[in-house]
Amino acid sequence: MTQRTDAHINKEFRRSLWAAVLVGIGVMAALDEIVFHQLLQWHHFFDFSTPALGILSDGLLHAFELLAVVIGVFLLLDLSQRGRLSVAWAKAGFFLGMGGFQLFDGIINHKILRLHQIRYGVDPLMYDLVWNAFAVVFLLIGAWLWRRARAAR
Repeated sequence: MTQRTDAHINKEFRRSLWAAVLVGIGVMAALDEIVFHQLLQWHHFFDFSTPALGILSDGLLHAFELLAVVIGVFLLLDLSQRGRLSVAWAKAGFFLGMGGFQLFDGIINHKILRLHQIRYGVDPLMYDLVWNAFAVVFLLIGAWLWRRARAAR
């Protein structure tokens, strides 16, 4: 293979990976919003204002997650229709996106920016540990799948 062909193939692998990262981010954000914001009503995306602003912030999160999923799916469909989708790289990207969103949410949104906690009225330590542990598990699965896809290349 020529160097140009290798570079082209690597570009398609990266596209599969990053399109699936978007889908993973959107799916994890949707699970968070549906389960913790709507069904359990433990918090809103931004809790430290009026209830109306909390609902508005949830709506903006929902718009973001929907856009991430739709854009990611369209990118994956485009790659698939052109015969350039790498399923192995996409699987890795999906889990990396899920774990990346969850870890960002758990560390940046919960602890650094303090936009919300997972649950109020209880000691949040166990909730934070479980939330971030799941994020690490998703990231480890994504890293393992990424290494397998890279080795198979």
